Amino acid sequence: YKDTTVKNAIINELDREGQVFILYNRVETINQFADSIKKLVPNAKVCVGHGQMDKKVLEDIMLDFAQQKFDVFVCTTIIESGLDIPNANTMIITDSDKFGLAQLYQIRGRVGRSERQAYCYCLYKNTMSLTKEAFNRLQAIKDFTSLGSGYQIALRDIEIRGVGNILGTRQHGQMINVGFDTYCQLLEETINELQGEKVEKIDPAVIDINVSAFIPDDWVMGEGADIQAAKEQKMIEYKKLADVKNSSELDLIMYEWKDRFSTLPKEVENLIKLVRLRLSATKAKIKLVRQTNDLTRIYMPYTKPEWFLIYQRLPKNITKYLTYTMAPKTCQEGNSILLLKSGLMDFDELFNILEDLFYHIDIIVKNITEN
Repeated sequence: YKDTTVKNAIINELDREGQVFILYNRVETINQFADSIKKLVPNAKVCVGHGQMDKKVLEDIMLDFAQQKFDVFVCTTIIESGLDIPNANTMIITDSDKFGLAQLYQIRGRVGRSERQAYCYCLYKNTMSLTKEAFNRLQAIKDFTSLGSGYQIALRDIEIRGVGNILGTRQHGQMINVGFDTYCQLLEETINELQGEKVEKIDPAVIDINVSAFIPDDWVMGEGADIQAAKEQKMIEYKKLADVKNSSELDLIMYEWKDRFSTLPKEVENLIKLVRLRLSATKAKIKLVRQTNDLTRIYMPYTKPEWFLIYQRLPKNITKYLTYTMAPKTCQEGNSILLLKSGLMDFDELFNILEDLFYHIDIIVKNITEN
């Protein structure tokens, strides 16, 4: 980091008559560091506090800072919890890469304790190379800034550090390699197997349709963000889509995106529609939907007699597009294939027909099974 970053952060806070915490966690050189801050911002009144000071002296300094007799408090992690100074709304953390994620979250919580906008600067030396774990910790602090983010921070901390063997003595694992959600899913499936429970595994349908569907970099890139940050944010949003289990969850993501990133671009709308098709096709037990030049092929598990029962109950505005054919014996995607004439259709029209088709198939199959 540069001295200008620290200087500008202090000046900006003093201009709005606020106070600044600077966390410097090396007692042996903290006074020299405080002197450098005084030279950097001569008009600022700077005080120092750390755990090796006399308790009475430290108490007096902290009370003086709370009573706004000082502008800048250079301190160690003694402020990590229990300190509430509403007028201090800028936090500068030096060597932030050396702190744990939970600790960073606690320290950041020392500011923003009033109605005034708060700022936290997590600084690290520009000459050093961050480890992957340190980078992930800082990225998590950047990602989760809203009120009540403690649970998400805890989950991310688990992903970064690993969780270890549940029933063993080794308490540090490699769960990050598969991700927290996948780890929990695998754990649940294993427990069910050990208990003798049979859980039906339903593979999600594969939707292979020719349409431009993606998350643009410039749409997720906030003000001042770089391309790398945008790409990382995109991966987070793509993972959310991959984990969606039903339409309600998809709607929540869509509303969140509108609120966070503004109006959905056409490419993002198409992406959401593809996910909707994946969900509805999976419910209808469709294995694969693949579009070619003139046809869209829909691979189903239903035999010819089963399809005949379904077909009789489908609306005519859907069946007029469909042609049934038996799948080759070597086909692993299903027993039969529906051919849908889609050569002259745009994506929106094709989406509406497929969505209606999968909805009705699901309802019809459930009714036939129940009766």
